[in-house]
Amino acid sequence: MRCLITGMTGLVGSVLRKELLYQGHEIHFLTTRKSQCTAFEHCTGFFWDPTSAEIDAKCYEGVDVIFHLAGASIAQRWTKKNKAAILNSRVQGTRLLVEGLSQLDQHQVKQVVCASAIGVYPSSENTLYTEDYRGKPNSFLEKVVLDWEYEEQGFTSLGLSTSILRIGLVLTATGGVLGPMKIPTSLGLGAAFGHGRQVQSWIHVNDLVRMMLFAAENQWRGVFNAVSPHPVSQKQFVSTLATALGRPFFLPAIPRWLIQLFVGEMSVLVFNSQHVSAQKAVDHQFTFDYPDLLPAMVSLLSVQESD
Repeated sequence: MRCLITGMTGLVGSVLRKELLYQGHEIHFLTTRKSQCTAFEHCTGFFWDPTSAEIDAKCYEGVDVIFHLAGASIAQRWTKKNKAAILNSRVQGTRLLVEGLSQLDQHQVKQVVCASAIGVYPSSENTLYTEDYRGKPNSFLEKVVLDWEYEEQGFTSLGLSTSILRIGLVLTATGGVLGPMKIPTSLGLGAAFGHGRQVQSWIHVNDLVRMMLFAAENQWRGVFNAVSPHPVSQKQFVSTLATALGRPFFLPAIPRWLIQLFVGEMSVLVFNSQHVSAQKAVDHQFTFDYPDLLPAMVSLLSVQESD
């Protein structure tokens, strides 16, 4: 199988790349830096620039599956400029990918697996969200995701089997949420944010990559939540991290106003509560290697230590 990946150098994309190569698949990838086109062994890079609608059409040659993960990080201060980049990188990149395909006389793409986010769901401590949720955007994140998914529907309009994965909090061995939280927690300084009751729907990066491949192989169509079946409260999340590190967890919670002082509007990333259901993925025969948080964290922390 030959795959085209966008966002291959990100935390999830890099793990996907390694797994695809391990399984013997061929990889094409898109990059906004021409110097990166030859930077990865056994991968063929192609230049694109969504801001100027430029894409090398050769990237589609012989491709069976597209994994579309590209988008500017939301983990940056939400200035007006950065918010525009977060939105435009997703909307413009997706639109360019769709338009590039539509202009080809022929291609062999059969499946597209698109990244999305559970940020589409409003913050709630009581609601269990499924893929059937429909609502109007009431926040920046909700608007970003809805606009992103609207553009991703363009693949469906081309007659392609398209799956959209609404991804939760991704746990990885390097970077991601565990990176900044591991240091204070390893020193016995871990603490919850605010009241700590907000629900965090998470997923181990290996399960996420496995779900992407499963979606491609089984030609999933529609929207799927990419989260563990067992979400936890924010307080439980930090407490479990402390347990995984063998450290105490006793400090009082960090007040909301203090976090808002340092990171501003972006503080919603730790204060939003989203209890998201994984039942649809389970009903489609996907099985999680890491459904529970403690084994997931232990596996990733052991990788960090071995590195």
